[in-house]
Amino acid sequence: MSDLNTVTAAEAPGGQPNVPRGPVKKDKPRSLAADAWADLRRRKIFWIAIVLVAFIMVMAFWPTLFTSADPRACSLSNQYKGPTGNALFGYDFQGCDVYAKVVHGAFNSIRVGVFSTVVSGIIGLIFGLASGYFGGWVDAVLSRFVDIMLGVPFLLAGIVLSRRLSSDAHSDGVFAVTLTLGLLSWTSGARVMRSAVISAKQQDYVAAARMLGAKPSRLIFQHILPNSIASYIVLLTLLLGINISSEATLSFLGVGLKGDAISWGIMISEGTQFARTQPWPLVWPAIFLGVTVLAFIMLGDAVRDAFDPKLR
Repeated sequence: MSDLNTVTAAEAPGGQPNVPRGPVKKDKPRSLAADAWADLRRRKIFWIAIVLVAFIMVMAFWPTLFTSADPRACSLSNQYKGPTGNALFGYDFQGCDVYAKVVHGAFNSIRVGVFSTVVSGIIGLIFGLASGYFGGWVDAVLSRFVDIMLGVPFLLAGIVLSRRLSSDAHSDGVFAVTLTLGLLSWTSGARVMRSAVISAKQQDYVAAARMLGAKPSRLIFQHILPNSIASYIVLLTLLLGINISSEATLSFLGVGLKGDAISWGIMISEGTQFARTQPWPLVWPAIFLGVTVLAFIMLGDAVRDAFDPKLR
């Protein structure tokens, strides 16, 4: 009998003599992150969102790559002039270059969105971890507080809180708006984190670590948190786009950024005054705002679908 690891001449392609077979390679088990990345690489919507987000980020932090014009160099002689070679989007009611303002306005909009998401992410993480891990009366108290926060009208609370925090007349309002959005947008994240922690702490590896004498801090930060953070990060990606649009809403209502600050929300607010006769100072910042928010939401949806096996 021939060896099972060889192929006879009749069996071999082309009638070749015995060809030794190598050992059968077994696929190594992949982690959740590896499976998610493999799924994301096949999604066109993910790559479209990545390109859009990268473009907006580069424009926000390196505006001089896109324009050399000063957005604050305004002249009434250029008031409401149409697009020219020097001003691709025309001029607004103050004679300012709309294209330069759109490019430079991305920085404040992105900055407020990112830092407010960080603030809300930290608050939601603390509340969700404490509520999900300790349970009992701690969970009951924190959950009722989250319910109360969810019952507060977001827009009304944002207007009141932003006015109270922006008491300095010389401030541009970035800190006030960032803190306002961070303090009001953490509740959904806390609920998501709580559910993920409750699910993770019931797993066998957590029970085994507890039986071996692991302290609560070790259980939380080495076993529970790493296995429940994925869904939370996905939510923060979605929240980033929402906070950018919320900043624009507050600025549009006159309680957001102020002074000489430039943002898409302020531009939209100024452009609505003459939107019927001169629409481009309103249309262009609205387009960039909509594309930016859509890009982050698309990115969050793609990452969520990749990390949740039930949605594949």
